[in-house]
Amino acid sequence: MLNIELELVMDHGWIKTFSSGEEMTTQISVASEGGSGTPVPDLSIEVDDLDTVINRLQAKNIKIEYGPVSEPWGVRRFYVRDPFGKLVNVLQHE
Repeated sequence: MLNIELELVMDHGWIKTFSSGEEMTTQISVASEGGSGTPVPDLSIEVDDLDTVINRLQAKNIKIEYGPVSEPWGVRRFYVRDPFGKLVNVLQHE
């Protein structure tokens, strides 16, 4: 059994993020909204190069539902739907 202790590392009121702070970080966020008036995404994925991901999606004619936008809490992000209709938040820290 793996025992990981998580501590609160971010709290914006509508979203709280807990992290292990280890080298291979375990992180989970709990949100009541998606931020900036958006719905709560089903999944968030952080990437190293947001523009590369956007270019790949546009090359495949995949619709971006929100963004890309730089948010006041220090991320640049967009929303897209996966093939099953789940809302995915793709982000990069600025």
